[in-house]
This record gives sequence, structure tokens and C-alpha cells, in this order.
Amino acid sequence: MRKTFKELLAEYGVVAVIVYFTIFFAVWIAAWAAIQRGVDLRALATRVGLSPNGMVANLGAWGAAYLFTKLLQPVRIGVTLLLTPVVAKLYERARGVRR
Repeated sequence: MRKTFKELLAEYGVVAVIVYFTIFFAVWIAAWAAIQRGVDLRALATRVGLSPNGMVANLGAWGAAYLFTKLLQPVRIGVTLLLTPVVAKLYERARGVRR
């Protein structure tokens, strides 16, 4: 059975939220780090047809990383749907609780 994100939240609650935001911040920080390592935002903006002197040029690494993270939202939700049951089981084992 394929679960939706809302069903996952209803079943796993705070564990699903923690998994989702952990993935969100991991992707955001990784994207920022990649940009810091050498992605030229001006050249990238020009390549996709945006003016390098406009908002994109002044966006900054954190803003560009956030946009990249938002573009990956469907992937992040899919990974959350896959990982949440696993993390919940590990958490329950660590606490000694059985479902």
C-alpha cells in the first residue's frame, strides 16, 4: 500500500516530522556547501537564461541552496515516506516499545 505524507504523519507523528526536517536541512546544507565549493551562480543564471545582474546574482549561496532544496521537495517527500517506518522501528527498539 502506498502511503501519502498525511497518512504517514497520522501514523508516525513526530518521528515523521523529524525525519522530514532532517532530510530538508541535510539537503539545504549540502547544497550550500556545494555552492561554496565552486558553483558560479552568475554563470549558472546566464546559462538558464536569467539576467546575472538581477535577483539571481544577489541571491547568495543560502538562497540558491534553498531554491535547489525546494526543487527537490518531491524527492525529499519520497525519501521521507521510505525512511520514516524504518526510523520509527529503530526508535521503538531503542525505547523497548513494540508495535
